Amino acid sequence: MLNLALLQHAMPQDKNRQFIDFEKPIKELIEEIADLQQKAAKGKVDYNQVIEDLQAQVLEKRQAITGQLTSWQRVQLSRHPDRPYTLKYIEKMTENFVELYGDRNVKDDKAMVGGFATLGGQTVMIIGQQKGINTKTRQLRNFGMANPEGYRKALRLMRLAEKFNKPIITLIDTPGAYPGLEAEERGQGEAIARNIYEMIRLKVPVICVVIGEGASGGALGIGVGDRVYMMENTWYTVISPESCSSILWRSWDKKEVAAEQLRLTADKMLGFGLIDGIIPEPPGGAHWDYDESARILKEHLLRVLATLRDIPAEKRVQDRIEKFGKMGFWEED
Repeated sequence: MLNLALLQHAMPQDKNRQFIDFEKPIKELIEEIADLQQKAAKGKVDYNQVIEDLQAQVLEKRQAITGQLTSWQRVQLSRHPDRPYTLKYIEKMTENFVELYGDRNVKDDKAMVGGFATLGGQTVMIIGQQKGINTKTRQLRNFGMANPEGYRKALRLMRLAEKFNKPIITLIDTPGAYPGLEAEERGQGEAIARNIYEMIRLKVPVICVVIGEGASGGALGIGVGDRVYMMENTWYTVISPESCSSILWRSWDKKEVAAEQLRLTADKMLGFGLIDGIIPEPPGGAHWDYDESARILKEHLLRVLATLRDIPAEKRVQDRIEKFGKMGFWEED
């Protein structure tokens, strides 16, 4: 049975909504709905039932598309221009968010955001990569690619949370740490390695969630926690499909093959034991309904926080060390 209340809430209201290639059947239905709504406004013909039927078809189509995506299509969804980013989740999930700035060394990195917020009545530290929503903000946020000062800012905020005994939540969404010369000169590799080392030893609960792209050390720099989750339409691996294709085949044309071979989707990561669970998204992806996506994520976070709170700090740290220490598998001849 279709949830019509959810359908009405989830239907896109923004005329500027963007569609990727495999969403075109949905786009055609939405355009047909818009045409009927305009005709209904101008004339006396009642199109309500037809519109409701088309809206139901939109939801069915969204469910059908999500259920049969390839690895490359999951990558495309994770990068959808309408997908909610870290600050959107913070806005929808929390109250009293106080953003904190700077690494106390170089500058404030706009690609990494964080601060204290109230989540379900308790204070938490939320940290995550932030992408831009248009050309100007994408440049400001450096497309979600943090410099060393971004990771040092994140570590400063984590230590602050530990000082006040507050849980830490990290939201991962990056195509990778910034690979520029100046980033390397300021110690990009050391900053990420330091974060991994320090996050293993944090005495407060740490929950990490991949909400979009989870690429390479850029993701690992805020990706070590008691629990690591991926949202349904995200990816997490050492290299992007395009970069993998360019290295192996000297061309981006094999990016779809690379996406399959990298085993980068949430179900594969869960099977490998690299994450602890998959967080579902609304039909068609998180970009269709920000409120519902945030509600699902918030409820999941609160459940996990409740279980971690009762574990002694020393045991949490030891469990974390063992968890990451036993990751991976190999064969010997």
